[in-house]
Amino acid sequence: MANERLRDALLTKGITPQQLAETLGVSPKTVERWLTQTRVPYPRHRHQIAALLKERETYLWPNALPDHRADQVNESEIIKVYAHRGMVPVDLWDRLLDQAVEHIEILVYVGMFMTEKHDLIRRLQRKAEDGAQIRILLGEPDSPAVTQRSLDEGIGEHAISAKIGHALAFFRPLFGMDGIEVRTHGTVLYNSIYRFDNEMLVNPHVYGKTAPHAPALHLRRLSAGDLFGTYTDSFEAVWLTGKPVE
Repeated sequence: MANERLRDALLTKGITPQQLAETLGVSPKTVERWLTQTRVPYPRHRHQIAALLKERETYLWPNALPDHRADQVNESEIIKVYAHRGMVPVDLWDRLLDQAVEHIEILVYVGMFMTEKHDLIRRLQRKAEDGAQIRILLGEPDSPAVTQRSLDEGIGEHAISAKIGHALAFFRPLFGMDGIEVRTHGTVLYNSIYRFDNEMLVNPHVYGKTAPHAPALHLRRLSAGDLFGTYTDSFEAVWLTGKPVE
């Protein structure tokens, strides 16, 4: 059976089988067998190919790892679990932001704690100027999901909507800037997601608890892992529903 996922990923990146063979130091016939047969590359080659194509190994070769090994890899993507998001050290947030060079992605309703960083706007502007892609998703103030979340937290029907208004005002200097896009969304916020290149902080939400009191996961992407990719896929799904902020 042909590996159409690998073939499509190569085409998307504009890489020929011959070029891939030269990059990996293998014969063109070896690459051809990877594409046209059920041959799976050695682990070192899978890792190189996944990194080159910016795809997950588990996407390109779903059955390459036995279940127990896949579980071990996924667990290894978890760097630390915090009982509450408020316990995440401030210097960790700063390090992740400072080190990001390609992707900064934020999925929240409000993320009001971010607005307490007086230099956040300028730091994001500098990141965009240096070539990073920055995407921010805030809640749609009038959406039923936002209203329900406000009621669930017991803070009044329109409290979160008002907070979103403040967040939009805070991020307004970024609107229309090259490399930065801000959208609003009306999906249920199952998790807040903060991605910085290959590291991520995920804040799973708990009924009856505000976001700072819910847990937080610090993840680091591994090419053979699925956990980090699950949350990036979730971000993309919400992004597609979002409305650009004018």
